[in-house]
Amino acid sequence: MSRSPLCHAIRRVLLAVALAGTAPFALAQQAPPAEPEPEPQAPGQQPTTTTLDRIEVTGSNIRRTDTETASPVQVVTRQEIERTGKATVAEYLQTLTADGSGSVPKTFGAGFAGGSAAISLRGLGAGSTLVLLNGRRMAPFGLADDGQKVFTDLSTIPMEAVERVEVLKDGASSIYGSDAIAGVVNIILRKDFTGAVAKASYGISGDSDGDTRKASLTLGTGDLAEDGFNFFVNIEGSKSDRVAVSDRRNRKWIGTGDIRRWGYDPYTFGGLAGGIDGSGGATGSLVGNIERPDGTFTSLPGCAPLPGGGAQDANGGCFYDTSDFTTLTPEDQSLNFFARGTFALSDASELYTEFGFAKKSSFFQTTPTRIDSSWGYPGGAVNSRTGEGAIRLGVGHPDNPYGVPSRIRYVAGDVGPRTVDTDNEFFRFLAGVKGQLGEWDYDIGYLHSQTDLVQDRNGFLRYSAVQTVLSDPDSPVGYWNIGQGAEANSQALYDFISPTISASASSKLDAIDMKASRSLMDLPGGSLGLALGAEYRRQSAELKPVTYTDAGDIIGLGYSAYDGDQNVAAAYAELLAPVATWLELSGAVRVDSYEGGETATTPKVGFKLKPADWIAIRGTYAEGFRAPNPAETAGSSVGFATTQDPVRCALNATNCSLTVGFINQPNPDLEAEESKSYTLGLVLQPTDSTTLTLDAWEIKRSNEITTESLDTAIEKGNVVRGDDLVDGQPGTGTLLLAYTPYINATSTTVRGLDLDVRQSVDLEAWGKLRFDLQWSRMDSYELEETDGVTTEYAGTHGNCNVTNCIGTPKDRINFGATWEMDRWSVSGVVNYIGAMDNTFEEGGDCAAWFGPDPETGEPAPDGCEIPSFYTVDLSATWQPSDAWEIFGSVQNATDRVAPLDPTTYGALNYNPLHFSGALGRFYTLGVKYSFQ
Repeated sequence: MSRSPLCHAIRRVLLAVALAGTAPFALAQQAPPAEPEPEPQAPGQQPTTTTLDRIEVTGSNIRRTDTETASPVQVVTRQEIERTGKATVAEYLQTLTADGSGSVPKTFGAGFAGGSAAISLRGLGAGSTLVLLNGRRMAPFGLADDGQKVFTDLSTIPMEAVERVEVLKDGASSIYGSDAIAGVVNIILRKDFTGAVAKASYGISGDSDGDTRKASLTLGTGDLAEDGFNFFVNIEGSKSDRVAVSDRRNRKWIGTGDIRRWGYDPYTFGGLAGGIDGSGGATGSLVGNIERPDGTFTSLPGCAPLPGGGAQDANGGCFYDTSDFTTLTPEDQSLNFFARGTFALSDASELYTEFGFAKKSSFFQTTPTRIDSSWGYPGGAVNSRTGEGAIRLGVGHPDNPYGVPSRIRYVAGDVGPRTVDTDNEFFRFLAGVKGQLGEWDYDIGYLHSQTDLVQDRNGFLRYSAVQTVLSDPDSPVGYWNIGQGAEANSQALYDFISPTISASASSKLDAIDMKASRSLMDLPGGSLGLALGAEYRRQSAELKPVTYTDAGDIIGLGYSAYDGDQNVAAAYAELLAPVATWLELSGAVRVDSYEGGETATTPKVGFKLKPADWIAIRGTYAEGFRAPNPAETAGSSVGFATTQDPVRCALNATNCSLTVGFINQPNPDLEAEESKSYTLGLVLQPTDSTTLTLDAWEIKRSNEITTESLDTAIEKGNVVRGDDLVDGQPGTGTLLLAYTPYINATSTTVRGLDLDVRQSVDLEAWGKLRFDLQWSRMDSYELEETDGVTTEYAGTHGNCNVTNCIGTPKDRINFGATWEMDRWSVSGVVNYIGAMDNTFEEGGDCAAWFGPDPETGEPAPDGCEIPSFYTVDLSATWQPSDAWEIFGSVQNATDRVAPLDPTTYGALNYNPLHFSGALGRFYTLGVKYSFQ
């Protein structure tokens, strides 16, 4: 007789509980608790009892009185978020010291997941960080980052409804299941609210742009204890204006693509394009570079001066500055609605419901389409740059002075910049019952969550149409006059070659979960707690490809699509055993059974040793996993990454370090990624006003789902190269594309330290002063290939195979200070990001250099180092009355400029980690009114 996956999972957990439970019971039998002696009572005095509040901490389902668990958990209050002046939850979370490479900033609108925002704990990627809302999952964003990584979009979270954020900094698959390899970010919203509060704010940069308007209204009624119910709603909306990169020409290298004045060769680094290199090769320009019969290129007439006054190309090309078209921060607007109702069913039970809706629109602009490019689709690779597929001006085209078809390098400035307009809707509904039944605390809930996304693109070109209008004298819309003669083109021609194209995506999550906890017996240190739970979850995701990309007919835009679902049943158990007043042991195990036969069993154990009230030593061991997602098992995509071509680098040729397209192919036989994590920490509280925690941590993720390496693709011949051979040697042309299927291959080990210090000082008549400091140290970020070769990324600009290529600085520090007195509060926050070597790996060659090539040039910048960077954020609030509050903030108060970084592909000449230094000083002023 067959049994369901849930039955199998429950049986496995019950067996594990039986085994795990024997240890604390045995200890209890060996050392039975002594009966406490009653305190003496005064004559006639009635005995008194003290009831302690019990809370549930992220990473555990057992309610407790002590918030310090065996696992390191960082708790961020709403006040801590507000004092930074950040407008969204996502912006704040990306300043956490535990965030790292692989996070998705809202400024990366040209990426696969444009219009979203995500966090990446420990730099292991957004897909290995589990994000929860009130302890439960959300449907993932409709677009997978890099075409592979499915993640939760933080921009759907209503900022004003947030009560606190809990960041669990070790593995938690034993409680939450898949994806919790690097940790868990649990965003906890208000549980109840009574009254009415309106809030509005306005922000503007020091350059008088980037205007940000925000307003919210929160209404609530009912007291659960007295009225038997509480219901509240929160509505908030915001709108931010676009800032162009060129709007920051006053900020050194930030607002320009021309970084020659800082020593860089324009053909290799920066944002100048359109030049002709010393060998006669060329990139696309706004007037067009045409191939002569001898194979070299020359510029067509009409070249304009550069906006910054820099010199034009000495080799006869026509430089243009890409910063004239690109976006620093996108235009976006959002609407969030959140409602929660709680209704008492009896003295011991309540019904709760939550409803959330978010709608966000973002608009991003980048450079016009370059018609010579390479991309991929299910039918293979397309190369419009070289070979038979190269785009040529036909004989008879008005811009072709030669009697033969001639290749053309052209950037379609007359068509206009490429734009991406993303509309995303997020929906969430939760209903549940919680309460007490006998000795058990229980919680049963049903969750439905979904996202629906539509992305429209303009300024992109159809490959087949461009070939027609440049080479066919019988074109239905005539020839496409490029560059100087573009004013003669008709609107019909532009409609023909550049239609609006779009993609749509959706994801759905339905889950039923139940959990119960109770005290089993008394141990010397307190009650032995048990929690049991089960969950059934169905998740689906579908991405329909961008128009025409299924036929490979959009220049430079690869195909990306997937359609799949996951059904998983899980059961889990947890024990909390205070076996002595000075020792607490904990353990948990979870079994996830996936439809199709895959099963994951993930245990976790922990201890907390407390020899005195002011000191504790804690540690955990946990196993985790991440199941393959539909983008990896049933999808196909073309991604891009900055890499080094071993063939051309060995020959000291140009285009040694470059951005390459990777055609990622699905693999339905993928296995789950697995992890083992360890933490060991010290908790000190020498006084009531001083707390210090220091935790060492290590995570090893193995059987990683990745793409086949570039070296392997080259070795197998699964690459596409240009025809610009080095000294005529076959197989040495510029690397354009590589075919890389998904495989289980590598392992990554990260280890480091976290320090958290909090101090409060009572100034008596002068109020209170609070300090806090968080420091995360990344000692090692080591990638191991299947052949045993290891690569160390800590302190370097690698790993560039993850979003943005932002690097892995070893140190991140946040320091905050708040002074409160009467109706005033003043805060300052310093965010520090350490320096890193500008190499792709430890011991590697410099990723950027002065001069035309790495052999003759000098390492750059700053001796092959990206300097450290810090910002100071200031804020203040004043309450002139009980009803009114006026608040303001200044981000990057000292107006520091982000260091020059020519290596990252996530931004132009600055690192996305240093975004505040690119935008500059930003002011916000607002008011809040509480209706009396």
